[in-house]
Amino acid sequence: MLIGNKITLGSFVPNDYQSMYCWVNDVAAARSDGAFRPVNLSDVVRQCESAGEDPSRVMFAIRKRSGNAIIGFVHIWNINGIHRTADLGIRIGEEANRGEGCGTEAINLALDYCWRHLNLNRVGLIVFRTNLRAIGVYKAAGFRVEGRLKKFYFIDGDWVDVLLMAAFCPSRKKRSRVVAPTRNESGLPDKVAARIQAA
Repeated sequence: MLIGNKITLGSFVPNDYQSMYCWVNDVAAARSDGAFRPVNLSDVVRQCESAGEDPSRVMFAIRKRSGNAIIGFVHIWNINGIHRTADLGIRIGEEANRGEGCGTEAINLALDYCWRHLNLNRVGLIVFRTNLRAIGVYKAAGFRVEGRLKKFYFIDGDWVDVLLMAAFCPSRKKRSRVVAPTRNESGLPDKVAARIQAA
């Protein structure tokens, strides 16, 4: 389990599936991140339960530290160990749990997991250009806009542009530079010349 200040990221339990089923079938939420297609409960259960067997993806349930109920999930997929890349998606299920910093903290925990446990260097995502709240959350977590795909989705009779965003593994602390020893007229390092003179 990954533990933050407000939330935890961990595995799923059977009680989570009903909430997830409702969230993925929320037509209003789909308008902000993709075209709606109905999903069966059995598909939700299979996706969650098979994630541990698939090395190309990881799923986490998001819970508040103050309770056991699931409030959302994080999905890391397209994990590529050769190129050290993956894609990330997140859903905070109910509006009552949004705007509290839970999503930002969940993304930060997920990214830290990507850097430390999956040894990734780049994590990407796509987001509707009109989804300003999500864009703000992603930027707060370290994602930067890399590009824009025009008219990528057709939602409710309108074309929607999407932004390509990515976060990169923070560089490790740079090793302190080794200062070359100063040399005197003999061409020897000062410390060596001093030892010779002392002898």
